[in-house]
Amino acid sequence: MEARKPVSLVKDEDSHAETWPDEPQRFSLEDIDDLLLWCVKQNSSDITIQSERPVYNEIGGELYPGTLRNLDAADMAVFLERLYGPEAQARLASGNDLDVSYEIRPDRYTRIRFRVNITAILTKGRDGAQITMRTLPSEPPTMDDLNIEQEIRDAWSPRQGLVIITGPTGSGKSTLLAAGNRMMLERPRGCGKMLTYEAPIEYVYDSIHSPRSLVSQTEIPRHLPDFAHGVRNALRRKPEIILVGESRDRETINASIEAAQTGHAVYTTTHTLGVANTVQRMLSTYDMDEREERAVALIETLRLVVTQALVARVGGGRCGIREWMKFPDEIREKLMDMHFTKWSNEIQRAIPQYGQTLERSAAIAFESGQIDRRAYLLLSNSTGA
Repeated sequence: MEARKPVSLVKDEDSHAETWPDEPQRFSLEDIDDLLLWCVKQNSSDITIQSERPVYNEIGGELYPGTLRNLDAADMAVFLERLYGPEAQARLASGNDLDVSYEIRPDRYTRIRFRVNITAILTKGRDGAQITMRTLPSEPPTMDDLNIEQEIRDAWSPRQGLVIITGPTGSGKSTLLAAGNRMMLERPRGCGKMLTYEAPIEYVYDSIHSPRSLVSQTEIPRHLPDFAHGVRNALRRKPEIILVGESRDRETINASIEAAQTGHAVYTTTHTLGVANTVQRMLSTYDMDEREERAVALIETLRLVVTQALVARVGGGRCGIREWMKFPDEIREKLMDMHFTKWSNEIQRAIPQYGQTLERSAAIAFESGQIDRRAYLLLSNSTGA
């Protein structure tokens, strides 16, 4: 069958309105990678595949149809099997959403990677699914790419202890961690053995030249069932650096603290905004009768907390605004001399001395013309004890 020409849905010069020229009458497993490669060539940052709708590309913050035809149940079954496997529909039916990574290798030198979320939805009165695919860069960004403050870079690599990156969903925590990993890998003497446990793996380090380093990446739950298992696994493998994708439950937080106490540098994330809120939130996962003991263990190991928010940049794109605080010996000793219920206020007062508040970072970005007044006011009131 002769391939039809691209069809413009909008009669103007906007080439993003063209749909995939090789769109089949019915999708097969062999069509999926070809469609995704075409979407990437359109500079799509996110690809959305949803029951009873066309495939959509997000380009420059706007959605453009990538197919003429709405996807029916048979098409979606093909996408689900290709991206996750034959058990995808059963997993969705049991009430789980699915987070995986997906990779295409068009040739032996090229890797195109995606972060994938699959969620069950209701559409036209029937069960369906929405697949969201984020296009990932071929290599992690540098700290310069992200304009990370020098004070954060200087405090990023403790010999041992806990570094926590925080922020709401979609605030770039994984990207910041990847940039930090790259910085450590590219040091003249590398960083030794680095183990990462991620759900899913977003950035890979194959292209980073670091002959004195060894990186091993494990995907949760593909390779191990959860993050707590990952940390216990790491302690048997003699690493220098352990990255735990997310510390959201008591077991994982305990395991991360234990790893930091036994001489490792541990990096992890939480879904909080603000340094003081992060410490408070992590302690709230414990029962009251064990909270004080765990609070002391947390502060003993804590070295750096960075909280990040992404806001619209004036002129387009997004800008990272960060609050951070270092935890040197003197502030940790001061906190341990008072009851843990008073830590939140004390940490908030100490941020200007040992780091920088989100309000101050927002003010600097506003004064330099990076963000507008609305974003500045929003961030100025978003943290605090």
